[in-house]
Amino acid sequence: MKTLLVAAVALIDVDGRVLLAERPAGKSLAGLWEFPGGKVEPGETPEAALIRELHEELGIETWKSCLAPLTFASHSYEDFHLLMPLFACRKWGGIVAPLEGQRLAWVRAGDLASYPMPPADLPLIPILRDWL
Repeated sequence: MKTLLVAAVALIDVDGRVLLAERPAGKSLAGLWEFPGGKVEPGETPEAALIRELHEELGIETWKSCLAPLTFASHSYEDFHLLMPLFACRKWGGIVAPLEGQRLAWVRAGDLASYPMPPADLPLIPILRDWL
């Protein structure tokens, strides 16, 4: 089974809310909410992938020094295994905007469980809730 490396980030605003993005129609798991991020390309670090993805998807800039490793998800889907480091980020430049037409929501940690999420993301919720 192929292992897919995807980096994700919990963007945390000054009010302690976490950003979730809805997976758009046409993508696998469409309609589910997830932490921003994306696939780590060959030769790329998870941090570099997040910096690139945040710029492409949300129009913001951040820096490696602002990405703190928090936890990770390891989950087997039907045709691949997902390994997903989750970073926390409290500092970025620019205004968060849905550049790929996705819906965004700033969510309090205690309310994360009320958003339908992919199976790999679910174990991350209690960790974030306890940490925040």
